[in-house]
Amino acid sequence: MALHRDIFWVGRQWAVTGAGIQAVDQRLRGVFDIDITRLWDDDLVQGRRAKPGVNAADFDKALVVARERFPQASGPDPLIAQLAALGVVETPVVSPVVPAMQLRAEGRLARFVPQWRVRR
Repeated sequence: MALHRDIFWVGRQWAVTGAGIQAVDQRLRGVFDIDITRLWDDDLVQGRRAKPGVNAADFDKALVVARERFPQASGPDPLIAQLAALGVVETPVVSPVVPAMQLRAEGRLARFVPQWRVRR
């Protein structure tokens, strides 16, 4: 997966982007990337840090920058979070980077009119 277009910090091996923490090496195809919603999941973070070939100092710096940039949101009820993790309840993903999009139409609807020409 290519790096997100919003890049906030770039290290030797890791980058903090609008998508979360991403590996700079694009040959990995996003295998080690951490989404914004998973930045505060300590089990996932420790698992990524323990992988062979990971520059731990660079990863820690990226994690600090990412957690400062995307603070932990107040989570839902623990029971609902646990059911969502099991796939029983679907929760919509809300991105703190992109605001919710609202579509609306005002006034009259467009209509096609015949094309006019100037006659000589």
